[in-house]
Parts: sequence; structure tokens; C-alpha cells
Amino acid sequence: MAQSPLLSAYAGFISYAVIVAELVIAVLLFIKSTRLVGLYLSLGIMVSFTVYIYLILNYSDFIPCSCGGILEKLGWTEHLIFNIVCVLTALAWICILERRDEKKIYKTIISTVSICIVSAGVIIRLFLSSENIIKKENNFTRRFLLHPIIEDKTFDLGINSYYFAGVEHDKIYLGNLTAPLTLTSVDTALTGSSKMRIHLDKSDYKFRNLQVQVKGLYYYLYDGSVPVIYRGYLGSSLAGTISYRDAYFTQLAVVDTSKFAIRTQSRQNQQYVLGSLNLGQSPKVKLHTTILEKQIDGVFDSDGKLIISLKTNNLIYTFSYRNQFFVLDDQLNLLRKLNTIDTTSRAKIQTRQLSDGKHKMTAPPLIVNKMITSYDQFLFNQSNLIGKHESSKAWKNASVVDIYRTDKQEYVGSFYIQNRKENTMSYMLATDKYLYVLMGNELVRYKFRTALQDPKSGEAENL
Repeated sequence: MAQSPLLSAYAGFISYAVIVAELVIAVLLFIKSTRLVGLYLSLGIMVSFTVYIYLILNYSDFIPCSCGGILEKLGWTEHLIFNIVCVLTALAWICILERRDEKKIYKTIISTVSICIVSAGVIIRLFLSSENIIKKENNFTRRFLLHPIIEDKTFDLGINSYYFAGVEHDKIYLGNLTAPLTLTSVDTALTGSSKMRIHLDKSDYKFRNLQVQVKGLYYYLYDGSVPVIYRGYLGSSLAGTISYRDAYFTQLAVVDTSKFAIRTQSRQNQQYVLGSLNLGQSPKVKLHTTILEKQIDGVFDSDGKLIISLKTNNLIYTFSYRNQFFVLDDQLNLLRKLNTIDTTSRAKIQTRQLSDGKHKMTAPPLIVNKMITSYDQFLFNQSNLIGKHESSKAWKNASVVDIYRTDKQEYVGSFYIQNRKENTMSYMLATDKYLYVLMGNELVRYKFRTALQDPKSGEAENL
């Protein structure tokens, strides 16, 4: 029931209420003196089932598998016809039992019509309410979409130290954690790859974590512990310094050729803040100190991942330890504060401040959001928390990805990425047609059943 496209939010209650109601009705039908009451209730519950199937066929985001015990071989349309026959049968038996008293004919008509209206109304009401809860006020019930992605192709990379640096035209670019000056490109058809050794115009720095990003016609190298950013043309192995001693940072997202979004730490209190680095203006750095809100220490409680969405160029900051993500424009104006479906609204961490002003974890934290990627108005978030009615066994063999809208508060649905040879997903990258995943030594391409785009009016709002 939790995977019902209509009644997910009430799965716990309905799954038991239906069984109890059916058993009570069966007992009432068995006893002669209460048989008429049982027939009325039987009519009501069959009308509810029939309306439910009609809504599934005409207003559901997707049509789930047909599983109904001895009726499991029936499709949804056949099941609708079967239910209508059952409704008519109940009506016929009510008429047979009531025909002895002609004075009751109007009472019978009013009773049957009223029961049908109430039964249909309850289901419609539950449907509308459940949709609002699941998409906007979710109580941590996941809706697993019906095969939203299909494994399409794999490519053996040989080693497992790659991460996604970006995608441009028909190539996916990969950085390498163990060889930071190597930029690898794989064609989007996953038929071949090439490597380029990058040469820096000045490299006598003590880098801790040199990373690479690709955007447009350029690639960028940076290490926030050293205040330097390099830029080079794709296809050219020489990368020149474009920023030096402008800013220290912990994360960076490339907005355009001379503009970057950064996450850094305040000199005053060591708390995380977001900022913009614009090489074409003075001053080059502008900090936005009010965006990341402090809950506990202003460091770990506001820790997260900063990315830029493909196509929209909006920035997204997802918090690691609480159920929230922010959407900003390329000027770092806050557009929306949105929530993930889990209930961890306050970071569950324990920290203490050291004598030098730095903060340290004193207990393992509860990680909420592990990894994100975004394309257009969709955010793909790898969650670290199991939801209601979910199988712990499934979680051991797969990673779960939740999909959200970034233009409004709406949860779209979820899907599993199955482990491969005991390797779990390490990175993911979404495009309009594919989801690319790094898992062990392999680059795996999954095809979306429907290309990512805004749904047209009247169409289902899922993928």
C-alpha cells in the first residue's frame, strides 16, 4: 500500500482497516438477521474499490502492478469490470431482500445512493489528501516509481578513483583522485575514452586536494586550501592561473569563465558561509553570511554539498545532516528553501570547539543526504535514511535516490540503484536522457524512461 500511487500516505492505517472491514462484512453476511446490513456495507466497500481502480487508470502518476490474490492475472481494466459486476450483484441482492415491502423502495434507493456517494467521496478525499502529503508534506513515506530508469550500458574504466568533472556536448569528463592532473573523457555512447595530462603554468604549491571541473569550452583546477584557480581550453594541456590569493574556500562551483560560487569559513567565527568570486569586479569576493543558518555550531550543522544545475545554471546547496536544500540564482540570491522527505529538521551531531577556534565531531553524525546531482528543475538526492514500510534487505543491496523539484516544494518519487559486485554507487551525474553512475571500476549508464522535462498540463508529473 505504501507504493500505491494514490493512498501512500495512509498505507499503515488502510492496510489493516480494509482487512478488518472485510472480515466484519463477511460475518454480517453470514448471519441472517444482519445480512441486509452486510450487503449495504459490501456495496459501499466495492464502490470504494471500483473508484480506486478508476482513479488509478485515469489520474495516477503511474499504474502499478496488478496484484490481487486469485485475481492477480487480471489487468486493471478487467479488474474494474469485475468490480462493477460485484457492485451490481450487491445492488441486486439488496433489491431482492427489500422487495417484500414496497413502502421501503424509496428508502432503499436513498440508502444505496447515499452509500455509493459517501464511499466514492471517501476514496476521492483520501486520494487528494494523500497526494498533497506525499508531494508537499511528506511524512517520510517513499513512493518508488515504476522502473523510472533502465540500465543501458557499462564502460570499464580500469580503476575506481574517478569522479565526475562535468559533461559537454558528446563527452563525459572525469577527474581522478589519485592522479589529479589527469583529465579523462568518455564519449556519451560509452564506446571509448581518452586521457590528457594537464600542465600548470605554476605548480610549486602544497596542494591537499586538487580537483577539476569542466564547464563550457574550459576546464578548471582548484584547491581551496591554496587560493589558486587554473583554467585551460578543452583539448589543450596547458592550464594558466586566473586567480591567486583572492579567496580560500572549501567548495567551488563554476558559474562562468570568470565567476564562481564558493563555500568558505568566516574569519570571525570559523562558520561556513557562501560567497561569490567574480574576477571581473572589485572587490572580487562577496560573502553572503545569512544564507547558511546556524543550528548548533555553524560548521558541521551547515555542512553540505554545493553544485550548479545543468541547463538552469541555478546553484543548489544540500545539507548533509538535515532535511533541507537551498536553490539560489547565479548571483547567490536565495530563491527557495526546500525540504527532503525525511523528518530530520535539526542536525543530529555532537561537536566541541578547540582552542584554535576549529570545531571537532565528538560522536558519529546522522548523515541525511549523501550525494546530489541536478538537471533542469530536478534534483537527484542519494538519501542515507530508510523510510516507512521499506525493506532493510533492499537497502543492503542498493542505494536509494529521491527525486525533487527545484522550482517548488514537491517530492517526485524514488528509485534504487542496485549494487554491482558488492560495489556501491560512488558518484552520479544526470543529463536530459541519462543518469550516469560510477560504481567500482565501472561507468554505468541508465536511461530515463521519459526525458527530463517539465510535464505538460494534464500529464502525469512523474518521470
